[in-house]
Amino acid sequence: MSMTQTLVAIPTLIALLGVPVTTPLAWKSGIACPKELQLAGVCNATNTGNQIVVDGSRANDHSDGAPGRKTEDSWHSSAGPPQPPVKSEFEQCLDDWNRYIGCFQRADPADPAAPSAPAPAIPAVTITDLARFAPAGAVVAGEPDNVGVAGLPTNFVASASAHTVSGELFGYPITVRFTPAGFDFDYGDGTAATTSDGGRSWSALGQAQFTPTTTSHVYSERGEYDASVDVRYTAEIDLGIGWFPVDGEVTSAGPAQRIRIFEAHTALVAHTCEQAPSSPGC
Repeated sequence: MSMTQTLVAIPTLIALLGVPVTTPLAWKSGIACPKELQLAGVCNATNTGNQIVVDGSRANDHSDGAPGRKTEDSWHSSAGPPQPPVKSEFEQCLDDWNRYIGCFQRADPADPAAPSAPAPAIPAVTITDLARFAPAGAVVAGEPDNVGVAGLPTNFVASASAHTVSGELFGYPITVRFTPAGFDFDYGDGTAATTSDGGRSWSALGQAQFTPTTTSHVYSERGEYDASVDVRYTAEIDLGIGWFPVDGEVTSAGPAQRIRIFEAHTALVAHTCEQAPSSPGC
């Protein structure tokens, strides 16, 4: 509705309600005067233009004690009856909460949260990176008492077990678990052997001395030999999220152990040392 149409409706309503207007309306001749205004005597056909001008006041009669009529501001209002305030999407969602509609308040697009920086990637861990965490090599021992007899088995035992080592790698805390996977014996006389375990003593095996075992060795000549054993370990790492295996093996070289080998000579005798303790050689 235009301003002109709005102003025309005002005197029409006033005339129909019987409210006197103290100042007449000036009606421009460019627009025909409505019949309702002609009956009310408020049209002036001699005016020109396309607008009307309302210049005056309306009398309210309260002498009868009736409530006053609506103010002019009320008549000029075109918004209709008061409307309830418009609720935000979040408020509407909360009203529907009992209908099990999930509500999530959107972030303000004008002030988005700064994206978090991606966590630095941990470099791939290789078995070479774990070499410095490897334990010291095992010490090998020869039975009996690092002494042997040429031509007879000397039993070797090396102790190694699974264990963990903690430290820091690439700036991250790390735990490494080493598990023995193989034993490489070097007997010091140019021969070597590889076994899956470090061996056991004769007493642990329930065997007599100079009995062959999986880790024993026979020296052919008397002399002193430097025997040693290298332990090969598999590795697993834990960076705080569980254990992960690492391909390859770490070898821990063991220190040398001096082994003395003697010769044994036999002779025919009439009695044993138990039978004749004073016999030569007893």
